[in-house]
Amino acid sequence: MQTVSHSPDGIAAEDIAAVEDAARRFIRTEVVPHLEDWEEAGEFPRALYRRAADLGWLGLGYPEALGGTPAPWALRNALTIVLARTGGSGGLMASLFSHNIGLPPVLRHGSDALQQQVVPDVLAGKKIAALAITEPGGGTDVSALNTTARLDGDAYVVDGEKVFITSGMRADWITVAVRTDLKNKGPMGISMLMVPGDAAGLSRSPLKKMGWLCSDTAHLRFDGVRVPAANLVGEEGAGFKMILTNFNGERLSMAAMALGFAECCYDEALAWAQQRKTFGTALVDHQVIRHKLMDMKMRIESTRAWLHAVAARADAGERGDKSAKGAEWVAQLCLLKNHATQTMQFCADQGVQILGGMGFMRGTACERLYREVKVMMIGGGTEEIMKELASRQLGL
Repeated sequence: MQTVSHSPDGIAAEDIAAVEDAARRFIRTEVVPHLEDWEEAGEFPRALYRRAADLGWLGLGYPEALGGTPAPWALRNALTIVLARTGGSGGLMASLFSHNIGLPPVLRHGSDALQQQVVPDVLAGKKIAALAITEPGGGTDVSALNTTARLDGDAYVVDGEKVFITSGMRADWITVAVRTDLKNKGPMGISMLMVPGDAAGLSRSPLKKMGWLCSDTAHLRFDGVRVPAANLVGEEGAGFKMILTNFNGERLSMAAMALGFAECCYDEALAWAQQRKTFGTALVDHQVIRHKLMDMKMRIESTRAWLHAVAARADAGERGDKSAKGAEWVAQLCLLKNHATQTMQFCADQGVQILGGMGFMRGTACERLYREVKVMMIGGGTEEIMKELASRQLGL
């Protein structure tokens, strides 16, 4: 009888391996040949969403009733790591999976009607979802946002601006953090609204960036945008808590992405060191190069172990083990996000150094990820905020 191994959460190792293998084939055949063109264009084809949906990836972690496939973090992270490691493009990952930060609030708190209106089409790759929280006047300080939503009959009238919005140029649904209690300037006055991308009064401007070039990123302006009151996610004033909860999932995914990108840099640097010759011998035969590679490997493996531990607790919590998650887990997650992105930064830097002149050339993964690492260390919560939040969760 064949023995089937399982991960701690009960997912068969063979199932994870099958997803990983499909991800490698997808990247090598459908992404890598076109990636540089997409980088130059500032976007990738919308058809790629349909392809990812057909493979079942957009729906991972979502209920079957809405067109998804329930899946633990162990499986979702495995997919993320391989896509990042094989593709080496944060822009691709950010936009292709922007629904994973845009949909969770409506999935957890939206009405049944709103969920049916929004979620199925996004998971099927027919529509694109985005999240809009950051404003020109502030980022991490969510409680200070100034975009307002005033109730007028059966609609909210939205005025304000959002910036650095991933998938913002072509999103069909935008989950927008707004201030519905205009007298309350703190966190309790914040709510969440689902704004249609074709709403009158919504304008978008593309932003030029250091990295994530194939991810469309926008500055959004809301000028008297009328949104049906039924598009309110949950209750008025509950938006701040939704945002904090949403950050947890975003940070866990970013840690997995950062691990995959670090491995991508290691893979490219190792391959280069094995075939590049200097002074009559392969680079990898030089002790200093081997030590650089081992410094990369050490950080990668520590990140992998920490990610698996934090994700296992997240899966246990979603299965009902209330003791698995809590303040200490949030602290671990914040510190993991920092550690993972610092690992990516180190590996990108060492990768460029090992590649030498080629590491400075467009078209290498190390060069691309060297430019992209800073957004990973800022997005989802800066390093400084992560440390402060972790210390508060630990009662310091």
